[in-house]
Amino acid sequence: MATKKKTDETENVVDAPAETEAVETSEVKAEAAEEAPKKSAKAPAKEADVKAADASDDATDEPVKKGKRAEKIGVVTSDKMTLTVVVRVDRLVKHPIYRKYIRKRKKFMAHDEKGAKIGDKVRIVETRPLSARKRWRVVEIIHKAEL
Repeated sequence: MATKKKTDETENVVDAPAETEAVETSEVKAEAAEEAPKKSAKAPAKEADVKAADASDDATDEPVKKGKRAEKIGVVTSDKMTLTVVVRVDRLVKHPIYRKYIRKRKKFMAHDEKGAKIGDKVRIVETRPLSARKRWRVVEIIHKAEL
């Protein structure tokens, strides 16, 4: 029975600090709530936002380097729209198994202020979205079509 009493005493010893810690933490929380300033309508800035703002300040000092834009050469297949042409771009792709070259074609809608006509060979360059389907711009007319 002596061992049981020792375990009871040890349990009491363990329980006592836990109760005092719980009381102390609740008191500390209450004091912190009283001392804390009232929340404003705007949330405080996060550390990531502050770091991003610092990084953007550094970026404005240096000139921004843009990558080279994609260029394609193709033939105008339609000029029915105002300031827009449809350009067909052909490319050869080697078949992975049969090793035969296959001709692939794709049509691009391009902004045209140069006045390209059907059959003209043109160079188009990638640009920002100009409309729902137009992301290319005619840079030059390489060869005019013969009528």
